[in-house]
Amino acid sequence: MRISVITDVWTPLINGVVTTLENTVRILRERGHVVLVLSPDLFPSIPCPTYPEIRLALFPWRQVSGILDDYCPDAVHIANEGPMGWAGRLYCRLRGIGFTTAYHTRLPEYIRLRFPVPIGTSYAFFRWFHKPSKAVMTASPILMQELRNRGFDNLKLWSRGVDTKLFRPRSKDFLDAPRPISMFVGRVAVEKNIEDFLRLGLPGTKYVVGDGPALSRLKATYPQVRFVGAKRGEELASYMAAADVFVFPSTTDTFGLVLLEAMACGVPVAAYPVTGPQSVVIQGKTGWLSENLCEAVNKALSLSPEACLHHAETFSWERCTEQFLGNLHRLDVAKA
Repeated sequence: MRISVITDVWTPLINGVVTTLENTVRILRERGHVVLVLSPDLFPSIPCPTYPEIRLALFPWRQVSGILDDYCPDAVHIANEGPMGWAGRLYCRLRGIGFTTAYHTRLPEYIRLRFPVPIGTSYAFFRWFHKPSKAVMTASPILMQELRNRGFDNLKLWSRGVDTKLFRPRSKDFLDAPRPISMFVGRVAVEKNIEDFLRLGLPGTKYVVGDGPALSRLKATYPQVRFVGAKRGEELASYMAAADVFVFPSTTDTFGLVLLEAMACGVPVAAYPVTGPQSVVIQGKTGWLSENLCEAVNKALSLSPEACLHHAETFSWERCTEQFLGNLHRLDVAKA
């Protein structure tokens, strides 16, 4: 099958959406599917306001239309609601082509953190964006129900996976710092609510692994915390496996792929009882969820690394890709 994936985020950016798309595309290609990824790096672009690491394609409609006309896809998937997503949506609507979308990110909440836009107004806008989609793919049943309550239709499950060959238990000696080591890995930005972690009075050492627009300010405000920047591959996995507890203070993530990666390294999770962690963590076994984040950290430290690993092994990118394929709207079938 010839599949087109249209996305506003792609490598070298590091986040859960990119990781999900990369692994899905990789497995689709391994299975013989032809996948065309249309991303901002193929077009003139500008830095995203308040988040310059993300590039926004400048008026990509004409180029996207020409590429898709030449490609003649059997299925079109729109991953995001940015300029690339808009170009793909417009193309499909004008051509009378069915397409699928995904709800990866709580953009209404992210927008509200930066600009005085009412949450309800943003949700109405994004609900309209996804309305024509043949399947709005969501990462968990909890998120699916939440979106259903907000008036979204055609919701389908598209779970996540973890690479257990890369993310696995390793020597704790990789980090030489007073223990216990509490670690956050992810985008260093306001929507991740990192300061709830940084303000905690915890014994041992706190680590922040990642980059983002808030990094400079947080490094200056919390000099006792070890900020090591963004890491990839084996180095990232080594950092994660060397932690004693993974602290996830975000209240806006729709899933929390990084939680699976931590658990695959045998590291229990401490987080708030909100949608993302609730979709991944088994309370009292692979992590602890509490409105009191300090309590969650202390409880998580006593949990079994083996239980974390076994739970992470139940998630696979192969199963994730099977769900994605099952959710796609095949144009050749629709025309038959």
